Amino acid sequence: MCILPLLALVAACSNEPVAELDVYSQANGCFALRAGGRYLAASGTSAGFTASSLQDASSFRLQPADLGTYVLYDAERGYVVADGDGLVRQTELESDMTRTDDDYVSGALWTLNTHSRGGETYALLNERTGRWLATDTTTDTERRAARVTFEAATGCADYPELTLDATGELGRTTWDDGDLYGFVDMHSHLFSNYGFGGAMYHGAPFHPLGVEHALGDCDVAHGEMGKTDFFGYVYDNQGNGGDLEEVLPYMIAGELPFDNHDHHGYPEFTEWPDTNARTTHQTQYYKWLERSYMGGLRLMVQHATSNSVICNITVGEGWSPARYDCEDMTGVDRQLDAAYDMERYIDAQSGGPGQGWFRLVQTPEQARAVIADGKLAVLLGIEVSDLFNCHLTPRPGGPVCDEAHVDEQLAHYYDRGVRVMFPNHKYDNAFTPGDGSDGFIEVGNFINSGHYTNKTEDCPEGIRTVFDGGNVSFSGLLDPRESYMGPPPEDFSELTDDPIETILPFALRLTSGSVEGDYCQNGSFTPIGEYLVDSMMERGMLIEVDHLSEWSYARIFEKLEAADYPAVGTHGNDNNGKLFDLGGTSFGTFGRCHDAANPGSAMNGFNARVQAITDAGNYPSLGFGFDYNGLAHGPRARFGPRSSCTDQESPISYPFTSYDGTVTFTQPHAGERVFDYSNEGMLHIGLIPEYIEDVRKDGATDAELEPLFRSAEGYIRVWEKAVARGADLAR
Repeated sequence: MCILPLLALVAACSNEPVAELDVYSQANGCFALRAGGRYLAASGTSAGFTASSLQDASSFRLQPADLGTYVLYDAERGYVVADGDGLVRQTELESDMTRTDDDYVSGALWTLNTHSRGGETYALLNERTGRWLATDTTTDTERRAARVTFEAATGCADYPELTLDATGELGRTTWDDGDLYGFVDMHSHLFSNYGFGGAMYHGAPFHPLGVEHALGDCDVAHGEMGKTDFFGYVYDNQGNGGDLEEVLPYMIAGELPFDNHDHHGYPEFTEWPDTNARTTHQTQYYKWLERSYMGGLRLMVQHATSNSVICNITVGEGWSPARYDCEDMTGVDRQLDAAYDMERYIDAQSGGPGQGWFRLVQTPEQARAVIADGKLAVLLGIEVSDLFNCHLTPRPGGPVCDEAHVDEQLAHYYDRGVRVMFPNHKYDNAFTPGDGSDGFIEVGNFINSGHYTNKTEDCPEGIRTVFDGGNVSFSGLLDPRESYMGPPPEDFSELTDDPIETILPFALRLTSGSVEGDYCQNGSFTPIGEYLVDSMMERGMLIEVDHLSEWSYARIFEKLEAADYPAVGTHGNDNNGKLFDLGGTSFGTFGRCHDAANPGSAMNGFNARVQAITDAGNYPSLGFGFDYNGLAHGPRARFGPRSSCTDQESPISYPFTSYDGTVTFTQPHAGERVFDYSNEGMLHIGLIPEYIEDVRKDGATDAELEPLFRSAEGYIRVWEKAVARGADLAR
């Protein structure tokens, strides 16, 4: 028997399914929430359906946090929050960012559902408690949930957000010949905040609760005034070749004895973002990315990255908290999740599934369709040292890195959308030696494997790489071995328990001075490394080659040439043009200092590389590879104390228009911070339009810049060749 209140009788007793209601169009709207004859009201610390009229109801901004999930933000800047079984109003929220807890879910998140009792009403489910909004408080039963309708209201507060500082409608999507319009950033790290254990790198490109949580103060990660941000301090001030003797006493003490950097984020942003001086802070918030998208960015390669040694030291010493373990692939998995979450988040801001401008793609055909639709196509990649957990020195309980494991891992990450990958990064792994970087990175390589520096002066003739080759910083670590895969002489398995105490016995080796010479990594691809490369080619994946050692670099080009397979060199190497001969690509940059006596000379290097690509018979295009959030420095200032230029003219002035003339850019802001590109440089990814405008002011012509705005097309052509060759090789 069906016994229900009269008003619900028809809908609830009917066998007809309840029609699903729209749960997306409410995004960013201003509403009063009604349930029966009462309205939701919030004041002080209380919230509930206590108002008897629309005039007495609270007005709520429905701020989208995900597709169909909202924050109820009232006119007095408070939030309706589920707290246990109850309902409260709060003016400040905790989050996974403030608590450094990856499992924490805010009680301010409410998901709209079509109410099962019909009547074109909604039921609101709290994401933290799993309980439903009810007319009295909350309930664990959907059928007892408040039957909510939304009535248009006024007086809502604007939800905190950064300004775009750009206006206009996106214009061109293709050139007159039908080729895609727009440029590529072929090397990017949007989600480095989820690498390194999830906290050392501060700031997220988005957050369900908004900018206050995405870009809040960094003291939660770096301590008051950045005093525990040891990695940032050394890297920002001394680079990879820092003075270990100077910083070691501070490390033992547990914090710097002086202010390192101002920790204030939104809304002050006193010292960050700044990719040139505050490299452990987010530089690719989604609004900044959107600004460059409006300036012509149409293709991006998002690489998941991390570094287990840096993480284990900073977390083990208590300098930084952690969300999860420090293994590279843990960070990779979390970053891949975040990429899909960000796509959903931007969809939610834009009105529903598929509506956003940020689109993940898995095939060249998808990329072409997305860009032709005027949106940003995003490829997923991986750039870590311990790829697939294939450490040079296996971890206890770790995988056996054989062909079966490589097949399983490649299939798994291919299914997750990964199409671009480095076989290695900084450190030696089971596939190939690391990239040969010296300084502190080589110390990390020693710690990661227990093997001493494996470098000799027996290097391949005619091969130069980005990182391998040159002096050895720590002579006490130099001890080349006969067998690359041999057992390690040292054991760092206790590193996570007490990092400094574990490293201190090697202090004399680390203060023994350097060795001059042209040293390179003593080793090449292992048999399983060769199998990895072959398997990537058979899947049509794009292989990134610029972190290979000299011997591995020489070997991979033998394999690429034999297979007529293109590769990608996004740290700038082209192997004397061989990369282009195979149909591969690299990136270009503009000169920073302008020469008034030679207008347009800032384009010389860019133009020369375009010519080399064209001479190789390839599509005339050249994109960017900024490597932001990858501990990379960006274009620096031309004016002021941060500049090395002299006698500069024509600083950026506002407003200016995009290359295609359809978008107008105004002075960029972030909360209370005003960015001055001319005197500060390209501090974050949203200043790419200024980077392009600056070279135009030097005299760069539209014709000279055309290869840049054809670079999305050019990169996809490289990808298409890889897919086609992969299909042939797999037969």
